[in-house]
Amino acid sequence: MSMCVCGGASLQCSFGTAPSNLMVLPANRVVSKMPLATITDNVPLVNILPFGICRSMSNPTVASATASALGVFTPMPCIPEIVGPWIPGNHKVLIGGYPSLNDKSTLMCSWGGIITVQWPGGNNIIIQ
Repeated sequence: MSMCVCGGASLQCSFGTAPSNLMVLPANRVVSKMPLATITDNVPLVNILPFGICRSMSNPTVASATASALGVFTPMPCIPEIVGPWIPGNHKVLIGGYPSLNDKSTLMCSWGGIITVQWPGGNNIIIQ
């Protein structure tokens, strides 16, 4: 069993230095006061905010800053580059025609990070 994720949920990237919050547009306002998330709530700087500083050498800004510092590892600000939708989501509960997002879902960043849900938000909706 898992929890349904809503706006304001806490997220963490495996290469980020700080947590972030999931922003869900109010179009999906269903069942609760907070809008519920779907697997398509994955747009960088709209739904997925930066995670502080990025520590991935796959990130071109980190690689460039490290090269400029003569090989001394130099992390840079995180701007997520999302590969696809959240997976797996919950295909039994649809919101606006899209599978709902549960707290077991993950999201991949092009720079190698795995984004996970740390806290599903302010609802108590359990989904199977």
